[in-house]
Amino acid sequence: MPLRRDTVKDAELLFHIDTALGKRLYALVFLEHGTRRLHIAGVTTHPTQDWTTQQARNLTADASARLSALRFLLRDRDAKYSTALQADDMDILTSAPQVPRMNAHCERVIRTLRTEVCDHVLILNEAHAREVLAKYQRHYNQHRPHQAREQRPPERHQQPDRAHSAIARTSLCTPVLNGLVNEYHYAA
Repeated sequence: MPLRRDTVKDAELLFHIDTALGKRLYALVFLEHGTRRLHIAGVTTHPTQDWTTQQARNLTADASARLSALRFLLRDRDAKYSTALQADDMDILTSAPQVPRMNAHCERVIRTLRTEVCDHVLILNEAHAREVLAKYQRHYNQHRPHQAREQRPPERHQQPDRAHSAIARTSLCTPVLNGLVNEYHYAA
């Protein structure tokens, strides 16, 4: 069976976030290949198999309509994922040991999270990390353009209407994460 971009869910990578107080947090990230939709499933100080299983259940409960069409799940080889992601109608693909290029899209999203958010915001605790990552996830899915999707965000299915005159239109700027990222919209 060939892998189709719209039916693969590239998942399960934990990445760490160091807080301003010296504590290490872990965030669980899922990425849908076809749409580039980002899901940050949770943040914790101690990722266990039970926690991973619960986060996967929460994600599938929230997005069951979209996830029902997925046929493959690509994950890394961590033992925390052994029973957490078993599904009858989905094939689980495991990446080769020490080969991050097998999961390149998800690795790139993690790099984006680090460079655009974690390198510029001092995270204080778990609650703060959840809040910051949730705001960035909303921005990433609703406003951030993706080259693989012809500069469309994951949640936009068609290109916006072209302006007849760029000079005649006024754009509005909405700051996200206290101005770390800005979203621009045309005024009505």
